[in-house]
Amino acid sequence: MENQKWYRTYLFIWTGQFFSMITSYAVHFAVIIWLSLEHQSAEVLAFAGIAGLLPQALIGPFAGVFIDRWDRKKVMMYSDGFIAVCAFAMTFLLRNERVDLFWIYALLACRSVGNAFQSPAMQAIAPLIVPEKELLRVSGINQMLQSISTIAGPALGTLAITYFAIADVLYLDIIGAVLAISSLLFVKIPHLKVTNQGSVNTVFTELKEGFGAIYRNKGLSFLFFYAMLVTFFVMPAAIMFPLLTTGYYGGGKWEISLIEVVWGIGMLVGGSVLSVLRITTPKIILVNAMHIVLGFAFLLCGAIPPSWFIAFVVVTTLSGIAMSVFSAAFMTTIQEEVMPQMLGRVFSLYFSIAILPSIIGLLFTGLIAEKVGVAPAFVIAGGLVMVVGIASFLTPPLMKIGRGKKA
Repeated sequence: MENQKWYRTYLFIWTGQFFSMITSYAVHFAVIIWLSLEHQSAEVLAFAGIAGLLPQALIGPFAGVFIDRWDRKKVMMYSDGFIAVCAFAMTFLLRNERVDLFWIYALLACRSVGNAFQSPAMQAIAPLIVPEKELLRVSGINQMLQSISTIAGPALGTLAITYFAIADVLYLDIIGAVLAISSLLFVKIPHLKVTNQGSVNTVFTELKEGFGAIYRNKGLSFLFFYAMLVTFFVMPAAIMFPLLTTGYYGGGKWEISLIEVVWGIGMLVGGSVLSVLRITTPKIILVNAMHIVLGFAFLLCGAIPPSWFIAFVVVTTLSGIAMSVFSAAFMTTIQEEVMPQMLGRVFSLYFSIAILPSIIGLLFTGLIAEKVGVAPAFVIAGGLVMVVGIASFLTPPLMKIGRGKKA
C-alpha cells in the first residue's frame, strides 16, 4: 500500500520501538547476567530460555489470528502495556534477599506472552505502510535499530544489575513500554477490517488458512522448515554463550557484556549495509548464504583456543552481521510472499514453528553441557547449520521463491 507519508509514520513507530528495545534488552540481559553469575548452571539458563519461549510458542498461532482481525496498532499498544504491568507486579515479588527462581521464570513467561502479540504485529504492519520496493531497506533499518539496542541494552543492563537489585532493574521495562505506547498515539496505521465473527470455529478456520498459506507455497514451506532446523541446532548452544565466555574463555560480567555488544555491532553493520545500499542479490540467496556464514561463525567460537579471546570477539561480530542480514532478508521474503491479510497468522506461525523445536533442544542443554561440553556443542551446532545452508541451495522450490504469486 503506497503512502506518501509512510516514512514519517514509520519514524514515529521506530522511535518508540527503539527505546522499548533498548530497555527490553537491558532487562533481559540483566536477568541473564544475574542467572549466569548467581547459579553457574546451564540447566538454569535453559529453563529460563524455555520460560521465555514456551508461552509464545503455544499461543502464537492463535495470537496471529487475532492480530489479523484486530487493529494492529492497538495490539502493539496493549501488548506493551501488558509487559509493563507484569514488570511492575514483579518489582514487588522480587524484593526478597533470596530471589526465588520461580518468579524469574514467571517474569520471562509474561514477557513471552506479550511478545507473542507484539512481534508479529510489528512485522505485519510494514506492508500496510511501506511501498514494496522499500521493504528490504526498512527491514535493514529495523535491524540497525535492533543492533543499536543490542549494543546499548547489555551495557545498560550490566550497569543496572551492578548497582541495583534485580527488582529495581525491571523499572526499565516499564519506561520502555510507556515510550513505545506514546509514540503509537501519534500515528495512523491502516486497519484491514474483517467481516467474519470471532467464533471458535472461525478462529480455527482462519488458523487453518494461515497453515494453508505456507503449505501451498512450497518454497515458503522449505524456508520455514530450514529456519526451524537452524533454530533447533543453534538455540541450545546460543543459550550457553555466557557460559562459553566465563567457563571456556575465562571472562566475567564485563566480558559477557562485551560479547553482547560486539554481536550488536555486527548486526548494526549488517543492517546498515542493507538500509544504505540497494541490494539486488535475490533475498533467498542472502538467507541461504547467511545460514552457512552463521554456522561457520558458531563452529569457530567453539574451535579456537581459549586464550584467543580477541578472535572470539571478532567471530562473534561476524555472526552478528550474518544474523542481521538473514533476519532482514527472511522477514522481507515473507512480507513479499504473503498477502497482508494473512501476515499476522503467518508470522505467528513462523515464530511458533521455529520456537517449539528449539524448546526440545533446550531441554537437553544441561546434558549437552555435561556430556559434550560447551565449546564442542558450538562446533557441532555450527557444522549442522552449515549443512542446512548447503541443503538450502540444493532445494529447487526454495530457490524459485520470489517468482510466484502471494499466498
